[in-house]
Amino acid sequence: MAPQGKLRVKWHFITLVSITAIIFALVFATGKGSVTDRLKPRLGLDLQGGTSITLEAKLLNGKLPQADQMEQARNIIASRVDASGVAEPEVVIEGDRNIVVNIAGEQKTETLKELVAPAELRFRQVIQTQPDVTEAEVKATPSPTPSASASPGATPSPSATPSANASASSAPSSTPSASATPSGSASPSASASPSATPSGSASPGATPSASPPVNPDAAKAREEALAKAKSEVGDTAWQMAQAFVADPSQFQDEAKKIQLYDTLKPFSKLKGDQVAALSLEMQFLVPNITCQQLINRPPGSVADPNQKIVACDKDVDEKTKKVSYNKYVLDNAKVLGTDVSSANFGYDKGWKVSMAFNSAGQSKWTDLTKLAYNSGQNAGKPEQRVAIVLDNEVVSAPAIQTVITGDAEITGSFTRDEVSTLSAQLRFGSLPLTFEIQQADTISPTLGGEQLRAGLLAAGIGMLLVIIYAFFYYRLLGTVIFLSLVMSGILVFGMLVFLGRQIGFTLTLAGIAGFIVSLGVAADSFVIYFERLKDEIREGRSPRSAVPRAWARAKRTIISANAISLLAAVVLYLVAVGTVKGFAFALGLATLLDLVVVFLFRHPLMAAFASTKAFLSPRVSGLGRVLQRDPAADASRSTNPKEA
Repeated sequence: MAPQGKLRVKWHFITLVSITAIIFALVFATGKGSVTDRLKPRLGLDLQGGTSITLEAKLLNGKLPQADQMEQARNIIASRVDASGVAEPEVVIEGDRNIVVNIAGEQKTETLKELVAPAELRFRQVIQTQPDVTEAEVKATPSPTPSASASPGATPSPSATPSANASASSAPSSTPSASATPSGSASPSASASPSATPSGSASPGATPSASPPVNPDAAKAREEALAKAKSEVGDTAWQMAQAFVADPSQFQDEAKKIQLYDTLKPFSKLKGDQVAALSLEMQFLVPNITCQQLINRPPGSVADPNQKIVACDKDVDEKTKKVSYNKYVLDNAKVLGTDVSSANFGYDKGWKVSMAFNSAGQSKWTDLTKLAYNSGQNAGKPEQRVAIVLDNEVVSAPAIQTVITGDAEITGSFTRDEVSTLSAQLRFGSLPLTFEIQQADTISPTLGGEQLRAGLLAAGIGMLLVIIYAFFYYRLLGTVIFLSLVMSGILVFGMLVFLGRQIGFTLTLAGIAGFIVSLGVAADSFVIYFERLKDEIREGRSPRSAVPRAWARAKRTIISANAISLLAAVVLYLVAVGTVKGFAFALGLATLLDLVVVFLFRHPLMAAFASTKAFLSPRVSGLGRVLQRDPAADASRSTNPKEA
């Protein structure tokens, strides 16, 4: 029997060591820098300071935003910053139009911009596409012959019915693609048509081809921006742009092409709001209007789902890291962000965002892919593509090569941070207001360094007193308490660092309080086990036989106590917000790890101690008077096989 007991102890320890090794392997694999840097947990505002951002709501009419809009925006921004619920940011409304966001750690400019992005999602069929070119490319490359079917204002029409065995194939490209699960997939076409010929009915005027905004304040602001744009570029450039939009074929030879580009140079100086006021044809056809200008249009410039728009995507070559852009003319939006029920990110040969639609949205998405598939029966037609537009930028423009009846995926050369932000934007919806970053400052920890050190010192003294008392009262058994707490601390620290990188878990004073409270639950389990052990010995069993019996009786109580603590932590996490949520997460995490230590370390360690001579000594083991029994009675019990 003894070899089997030793074997069980051995494999318990091996399992625990393996779990610990895996946790710290993940810690070092996901970290960067030196060993010290890789072992640093993510600290909260009260422990390390961070960044304070002041956001100001901007309305076209200059009026104050409504209180319910501000509260809705605050909730969405807080959800974006803290998608996991454990980063513990501070997001508060200040005054009538400001929202102040305090985030732990230093934040990149790109992160701050994504934080206040409206995140208005639209799915639009591609009407026309061409690459965004530089001045050198314009003057070095002959203009292509215009396509008779290419028209910025045209509406694609399907001409065929998809076959039952249609399949999706991908063309190699670093541009993000969209796909369906499980019914099909789609990826962007590698080629783009550079031709640009407006339809005969397309108006070359300055007003957009789509219907004007209904909001009178927005219409007035657009008229003012358009007047500024005309004044900025001058009459000569404006008239040539109108002539070019009316008939691009007259500027095809080399000399006229260079003359056109030089004359239209003032358009490259226009600001985002001025570019947004131009007609769809001008935005797309004028070569001097760059994709960067289109991306910098004010938030909401292309949000109207009933308008055709011009937007750009960004393509990064994975080998050379060269960035290029493509311009798109896009049809009215057939699927909106409100049709998406959920969005999550994952990794499968690259980072991706998976989107599930609600019942109405699923039908719209299927109809849109069917329309694109029918339009693309002749290979290479731009109408075969569907652009996924987020705010002013095309995130992905896949070629639809089958009717998609499942969910959609956005894949491409994304980083983990990019897909995490994108999925959070889609999951929590678009902002009801437009915000601008007015101020971004670095803030110091709300808890000073001296106070933090004093708190840690007090915690250390308290733990030391607990350990001293454990050794005084339980003696050898106090070693079990000490080693178990050390093992729990190692596991908790490893998970703390790893989860900080994976889900953004931020350690604050509330989290530290959660870990400290979990020590009380762990201490209770020690008392239960050891007192059960004493009870077994009092009933006349030998120490060695009492250990497994005490464990069998104490195990159910320990599991019940930890289950109650874990259930309380889960409920608190689900119903609470802010620092209370962090407290609940820390308590639940520590409780789970305590159960791991109980089964894989504490009980096997007790079984190992039970086979030592010291365990049989009342003065050393800590069992005290319960071992002071009649030697004759002990001898008679030792012959009883039931007590062996």
